[in-house]
Amino acid sequence: MPVKFQDSFKFKIIRLLSALVLVGLILQPLTIVSAGERGILMKFGQVQAIVLGEGLHAKIPIVEAIKKLSVRVQKREISAEASSKDLQEIETDVALNWHLIPEEVPQVFQQIGDEVAVVDRAIDPAVEEVLKAVMAQYTAEEIVTKREEVKSAVDRLLSDRLRGYHVFVDDISLVHVNFSDRFSEAVEAKQIAEQEAKRAEFLTIKAAREAEARINWARGEAEAQRLLKEHLTPELIQRQAIERWNGQLPTIVGSDGLKVLNLEPLDLQRRR
Repeated sequence: MPVKFQDSFKFKIIRLLSALVLVGLILQPLTIVSAGERGILMKFGQVQAIVLGEGLHAKIPIVEAIKKLSVRVQKREISAEASSKDLQEIETDVALNWHLIPEEVPQVFQQIGDEVAVVDRAIDPAVEEVLKAVMAQYTAEEIVTKREEVKSAVDRLLSDRLRGYHVFVDDISLVHVNFSDRFSEAVEAKQIAEQEAKRAEFLTIKAAREAEARINWARGEAEAQRLLKEHLTPELIQRQAIERWNGQLPTIVGSDGLKVLNLEPLDLQRRR
């Protein structure tokens, strides 16, 4: 066999094998559904009710196609504006953890589309609408003081709404709740006024107690003086003087010079 003919034959074989490989890659008779995914089987573009789990799946080339969607928990951060019951403007940052309901991925793809479409067409609008509905039920002050109650209301309402889109809400967090500068200044002024009022009340109570204490002390002194006046007699004074005498004779300085006090009359009275 001539060398030229052999080279031509080998070249044809290589082309044939390459064509077969290319056709096989195009037709892809086998599809792998990875962990955390579900497969959607379509026949001539029509979504079937069959949900393909993780693993290797065969399909009929050209006739069937398999679309894969993730059912893992995904995080979405959203900023939304709303108004409170007392018409205060509020900007809220929400962190949402969600996932597609595995058994309902065919309906998701048929009604909405892939994960990106779910976020754009279902999740983002639902979060904004729910936040506006919930915030309108509370005053700005209540949104701060009843934060857990507000979060629970948002979680419950959003879960019910997204359930209709075959989306399950794992958790939702109100990361930041920001008010307008005017409202923040008003809150700060109110807090300062309340602190000053409490301080004034404390000083008033303190002054009243101090005045009451002084009155009680004055009453006690007056009563003591009254009792002392009623029971104090010359004999009592002399007796107390004798009982407290330290044994030294007192001296008196007069016109006649220094003299010793004569205690004999007092001693006679003591003996009596």
